[in-house]
Amino acid sequence: MYVPTHFAPDDAAVRELLSRPQAADLVTMTEDGLVATFLPFVFDPDAGEHGVLRGHLARNNDQWSRAVVGEALVIVHGPDAYVTPSWYASKAEHGRVVPTWNYVTAHVYGQLRIHDDPAWLDGLVRELTDLHEAREPEAWAVDDAPATFVAGQLRAIVGVELVISRIEAKVKMSQNRPPADVDGVITGLDARGDAATADAVRAARRS
Repeated sequence: MYVPTHFAPDDAAVRELLSRPQAADLVTMTEDGLVATFLPFVFDPDAGEHGVLRGHLARNNDQWSRAVVGEALVIVHGPDAYVTPSWYASKAEHGRVVPTWNYVTAHVYGQLRIHDDPAWLDGLVRELTDLHEAREPEAWAVDDAPATFVAGQLRAIVGVELVISRIEAKVKMSQNRPPADVDGVITGLDARGDAATADAVRAARRS
């Protein structure tokens, strides 16, 4: 990934991005070409040298059974938004402005392991559930469902684990703009109702 120095996040910011409750794109190269699936992952920073991402696919999704050529890639998405030059103070000053797109992303590379084991999958779905249900006012737990039903659901999925070899991350949040332009971007995003991207611009300015 092309990452200019001023858009390169530090390690703490990368870990925070990967630790958020979210889904991401799993991309693998096979003998028949590229295959991709959007699925939820959980990040374990303490496993392996660079951590691992764990998730699961539907058993009927044959991506898990197709041999991977080289490394797999997980594309993680953070906040993103269109930025109109009308928000820039410099538009009124000289007019030399154009639109852009602000975004946060990480390309996570590594070896893909397949887990077709009920105990491993049970642990994963509990971890994923706890991660996402923590935000809910009435949190659901795996044990709220009948055990036989859960066992049937586990038979319908296959686990995937990306053992991370390297991470290329980028936080493009108007760091290359003058302070007055950044203020305008934050104001514009807040007015649009995009609090997540506005907060990301604020965080990038503080870093």
